[in-house]
Amino acid sequence: MYRYLLIVFCLLQFSPGSAQQISCSPADKKAALTKIEALNQANLAQMDMGDLMEFIGKSFLQTPYVAQTLEVGDTESLVVNLHGLDCTTYVENVLALACMVQEGKTSFEDFLDNLETIRYYNGKLNGYGSRLHYFTAWIANNQSKGLVTDITAQLGGERLEKEIDFMGTHRKSYPFLQDDKNYQDILAMEARMKQHQLWVLPQNKIKAVEDKIHPGDILALATSIKGLDVTHTGLATKVNGRLHLLHASSKNKEVEVSEKPLVDYLKGIKSNIGIIVVRPQ
Repeated sequence: MYRYLLIVFCLLQFSPGSAQQISCSPADKKAALTKIEALNQANLAQMDMGDLMEFIGKSFLQTPYVAQTLEVGDTESLVVNLHGLDCTTYVENVLALACMVQEGKTSFEDFLDNLETIRYYNGKLNGYGSRLHYFTAWIANNQSKGLVTDITAQLGGERLEKEIDFMGTHRKSYPFLQDDKNYQDILAMEARMKQHQLWVLPQNKIKAVEDKIHPGDILALATSIKGLDVTHTGLATKVNGRLHLLHASSKNKEVEVSEKPLVDYLKGIKSNIGIIVVRPQ
């Protein structure tokens, strides 16, 4: 899937004394700079964070969906790909850009810095195991960074007691986990996740609190699949007063707004048990 990209590997300084390898095509660097410039010209600095997330999220409408966009090369690198997004990289790129607008930052290096901060455990790329592979780990770690707040419990969410260990118990399904260090790092991540409290807003409670879920909130679709926490993510948006999902759709192969309201959209997903609602700060 990456044959159309001329991948460029380079070292870029993120902070004094440290450097990270990035994977970015010339076309994707140009796309990022174009997006940053457009946002700067739109004068969005005074916009509420939620509205900003929704605005930037919609600027990616019709961008192709591409699965496993971060699985590049033999070692972990900071992947920049704005021409093909999966559900998680869609949310990450929107949040990275929204934070830039709020912070008044305008450089490609600032974008890379934000992306690394959001995507990796404690904000630092340190191998495959440092990537926040599980979305509930992503939520918890980015909440500790002050970037998001999980509001699921406040909305009437219910505590979910579940072992999250899908990667550790399906090692053969992940090429990077054939490396023993990577595998041990993932087991360590799964062990840390046992400390997290997992709250889920059940399907049958969503409609009653739709008005409390704001445009631009991050929505994670919780699952009954053993060992997994979340199967899909996106952003909240409103259509004719109803809550819809703004997301990179694997079914329709592009970034779109769900045709049906979220409560009806979820009914079509057999394994879905509800949502986790996260508010960007």
